[in-house]
Amino acid sequence: MAVVLVGTLDTKGEEFAFARDVVEAQGIDVHVVDTGVLGDPEFEPDTSASEVAEAAGTTLEALREAGDRGEAMTAMGEGAAAVVTRLHEAGDLDGVLGLGGSGNTSVATQAMRALPVGVPKLMVSTMASGDVEPYVDATDVTMMYSVADIEGLNQLSRAVISNAALAMVGMVANEPDVETEDRPTVGITMFGVTTPCVQTAREYLEDRGYETIVFHATGTGGRAMENLVRQGVIDGVLDVTTTEWADELVGGVLNAGPDRLDAAAETGTPQVVSVGALDMVNFGPRDSVPESFEGRQFHVHNPQVTLMRTTPEECAELGRIVAEKLNAATGPTALYLPLGGVSMLDVEGEDFHDPEADRALFDAIREGLDEGVELVEMETDVNDEAFARAMAERLDAYMRDAGLV
Repeated sequence: MAVVLVGTLDTKGEEFAFARDVVEAQGIDVHVVDTGVLGDPEFEPDTSASEVAEAAGTTLEALREAGDRGEAMTAMGEGAAAVVTRLHEAGDLDGVLGLGGSGNTSVATQAMRALPVGVPKLMVSTMASGDVEPYVDATDVTMMYSVADIEGLNQLSRAVISNAALAMVGMVANEPDVETEDRPTVGITMFGVTTPCVQTAREYLEDRGYETIVFHATGTGGRAMENLVRQGVIDGVLDVTTTEWADELVGGVLNAGPDRLDAAAETGTPQVVSVGALDMVNFGPRDSVPESFEGRQFHVHNPQVTLMRTTPEECAELGRIVAEKLNAATGPTALYLPLGGVSMLDVEGEDFHDPEADRALFDAIREGLDEGVELVEMETDVNDEAFARAMAERLDAYMRDAGLV
């Protein structure tokens, strides 16, 4: 067993030496990767800062001469990611532990994000009580707040660093006592307003012998699924809830970026897609909605979440985007349209029921979709049991035809 420590030994050497000693006292090997640029390390690392810089295609001397701290941190992050990836592939890394302020948090978590889901990743950081999305992204990096700055050893820092080191030891030294089955895995996207559809589909697929992983379509959820498709963890995709594209297009807070819907298309992964919750854009509390959207149709989902209805013009563009993304698919692909409503709020009598907007979405899809993508239209809403079952049955057929079951 080996824990890799990633950090700046020129400024945090004392703290990293302490963490190293705590881990080694538990009988676990430690490999220290130095990411410091400013000066000499306070103790000899296993992978030097020069080697980290070289892994990023530069030299430590060049980074020092440039005098650009941001450029140096970017390069050391890239180098550290390459180093830990090599160590993991060689079987010399079972977990990664980092300590630091904003600089090494950026560097160490970039390295952590390069590793597969399931590899223990723990970052003790002064930044961990704020917005950690830039550091965690769509991975399983664990953030632990350092409380005080990581500058010298004292009763507080010793306690925090010891807890982190022992937590890492616990993660790498213990195998979970859980029986697992080797079953084909399906990734499914869900929102609260598409939950009944997902529940019905998930139960059907699990009865057919699949393992399902449900992703909350909150931006990071969609990115996480896309990453796992690319890694080969997910064998098939039931993309019920493509709502993140509404946020990407209009400016909501739960966007997954412009690459959403690309992974399955590029890898040839069987996919069945729908337009779940494309009737809404997400914001925080009602008073956080930008003034430019005043006069639009809103629904306060809870005190922290405000939903805004997409317009016919926005829906037409969303339909064009979805069609374009699916047209690029290299594997079996179907798009299912629930003509009776794309979410719980889009059915007759609910706040977001807007036949004109839905028609704009559906028409744009019909016009833009190539013949290579199977198009299925049903006179139901997205949460109808028949709609959910039809999507699941089509994905099951695709995966069996592909020999994945």
